Amino acid sequence: DGAGVGSAVDLAVGEDLAGSVAVAGSVAAVEVLPGDAMAKLTLDDLVAQLRGVFGAELHTVVLYGSAAAGEHIPSRSDHNVLVIVEHLDVAHLRALSATVRAWGEAGNPPPLIFTAEEWRESSDVFPMEYADILERHRVLHGPAPFDGIRVSRADLRLQLEREVLGKLLALRQGTLAAGNDNKAELRLLTASVSTIMVVFRAVERLRGQTPSRDNVELSRAVASAAGVDPEVFVRVVRHVRG
Repeated sequence: DGAGVGSAVDLAVGEDLAGSVAVAGSVAAVEVLPGDAMAKLTLDDLVAQLRGVFGAELHTVVLYGSAAAGEHIPSRSDHNVLVIVEHLDVAHLRALSATVRAWGEAGNPPPLIFTAEEWRESSDVFPMEYADILERHRVLHGPAPFDGIRVSRADLRLQLEREVLGKLLALRQGTLAAGNDNKAELRLLTASVSTIMVVFRAVERLRGQTPSRDNVELSRAVASAAGVDPEVFVRVVRHVRG
């Protein structure tokens, strides 16, 4: 679930699926926005607050996912933000807490905050997320942090297998909990669709394909390859779109 990306995925994924895939102390006082402004926190506001907390130690802020790819659905989609800093400690997190609370109340997940060293060394831990960020991103602050990042096909396959089984078990548990309540089942599928699309994009990359940016077409492509009916996924995607 791209503005400013162009053909990043063509450079990042599908280039060499036989081996590796080149993909491509003190906290400053920060001015807290008034209550009304915090309730309407924008991306620009978030970046300003991050600058206030981290100062020169703020390397990069990146918007990724559907919003960066031009697929954002107002009131339904959230804004996913990656933050890379030189140094991070509990004081930084406490200084950001009110901002992140307001960001969450606006329907967005907390930013992913990495130190620069963690970011450089974690593509083997989160290969699906790294590949997804590379494909659909927009840099909001600082330089693009993607030079030298590599996603291994073996790492991608391993995480994909784990995520597929984990999501399948979670859906089974959710279906059991929903009983025969159709509305509860719909809520379960609606809440799961974003993660399912991340999985589907990883499947397409392992197949040597560039994932479609249209989730309906993506669902059909993966379902066709797996030999299953795509319509359940298509209906949920269309329901989320409204």
